[in-house]
Amino acid sequence: MSPDDRDFLSELFDAAVRAADPKLALRTRLPEPPRGRTVVVGAGKGAAQLAAAFESLWGGPLEGVVVTRYGYAVPCDRIRVIEAAHPVPDRNGLVASRALFEAVRGLTADDLVVALFCGGGSALLPCPPEELALEDEIALNRALLASGAPISVMNAIRKQVSGIKGGRLAAACHPAKVVSFIVSDVPGDDPAQVASGPTVPDATDRATARAMVDAWRIGLPERLVDWLKGENGRAPSPNDPVFAGHEAQIIASARLSLEAAAARAEARGMPAIILSDAIEGEARDVGKVHAAIAREVALRNRPFERPVVLLSGGETTVTLRGHGKGGRNTEFLLSLAITAEGLPFASLAADSDGIDGSENNAGAFADGSSATRLRALGRDPVALLSGNDAWTAFNCLEDLFVPGPTGTNVNDFRAILVR
Repeated sequence: MSPDDRDFLSELFDAAVRAADPKLALRTRLPEPPRGRTVVVGAGKGAAQLAAAFESLWGGPLEGVVVTRYGYAVPCDRIRVIEAAHPVPDRNGLVASRALFEAVRGLTADDLVVALFCGGGSALLPCPPEELALEDEIALNRALLASGAPISVMNAIRKQVSGIKGGRLAAACHPAKVVSFIVSDVPGDDPAQVASGPTVPDATDRATARAMVDAWRIGLPERLVDWLKGENGRAPSPNDPVFAGHEAQIIASARLSLEAAAARAEARGMPAIILSDAIEGEARDVGKVHAAIAREVALRNRPFERPVVLLSGGETTVTLRGHGKGGRNTEFLLSLAITAEGLPFASLAADSDGIDGSENNAGAFADGSSATRLRALGRDPVALLSGNDAWTAFNCLEDLFVPGPTGTNVNDFRAILVR
């Protein structure tokens, strides 16, 4: 891949991330100050940046606590920032959940709760119901992450095994008003899905969750199977009066970020097409579909004329079959590189929060020579893909993309340049 193509694709990623800047997103949406206290709560990989942005914009007194992933904290003057584990919960997350409940204890109708949530909040806020333990939530998360189920399914199940998700935190704020500002990392931008909706209830019930477990063949421990068969600890209904007057706003999303990237490409003289901002499915299968579109453009100049950059977002999933390193974006790219080997394209796929999977890269770069170069290094790209070892593939090629934490999270960013 030429340095110019690499720089161009990185520039589009930067434009997408800037469009989700929390300070810009919050500036025009601040609620009216209350007569009483202003309490900030939140969770997610960009929660500390959201909290710092809100602090800088809010003119009156405030207090509160948010939780973010280890290494993602930024300084806040009045809001406490706790770090915890992601994507598998740990005890610091349990401490954070308790701190959020403590922050909203004893509020009145004169008080205001500002909730700041973004992607990653589900894992960062473990809060097992009274009959379960942290180890049960850890087991649940591991099973969900290995299942290949879409994020909507994972979050629907998580809400049934939690004391904080599914609107439960908002219910604890009663009678104070809750205004939720949400950075969406879920296809469709349903505010109840982001971070499994601690302050936004939905109507999913236990029967639906059990059906999802069966449909996706998710292997849960017996304790969790038994829990889902019962009715203890049910989430509150969206019609519950405790939610009257609450507000929830999506302040940044994949759609807005992709539109910003497209505008940047056009400003550089490169036509841009947004395929979709809500693509779901197995990462390697989505890679094959994108490869087919790129092939049609490269060889037949249809359905879009060259030159063009193809943009897409959403959240793919990975069903674990091996024990390699990687994430959904590198797995997508390795599949793309294998299927489109030899074609004249350059691509970047990255998680907008700066982390793809368990390593420190957001994603990687790939082009029509990636699979060929892997073989020249004595590595079989098909075997690496089969073992979920896409990180190793792109690390060998020195094509990992490592921008560091971005402070936001609006899902996956994918760009395929066909000159």
